[in-house]
Amino acid sequence: MAMYENGAPAHSIAEAVWVKARASDAFNNCVEISRIGDGGVALRNSRYPEGPALVFTRSEILAFLDGAVKGEFDGMTV
Repeated sequence: MAMYENGAPAHSIAEAVWVKARASDAFNNCVEISRIGDGGVALRNSRYPEGPALVFTRSEILAFLDGAVKGEFDGMTV
């Protein structure tokens, strides 16, 4: 499997199967996520599907999700 760097064009990640939350609206205002490479995860902005993807390791995503579940980022949405 290929390894990707942060900022890689999202469309260049051939193996990506992008998934978005069911709560996204009709204007595609959502972050999309895909498994890639050796357990990595890529994120892209659905409004700019050809734009750059942020690439994270599995442990980075797990740490982020743990913080999100615990409410550590709740202040970011207000």
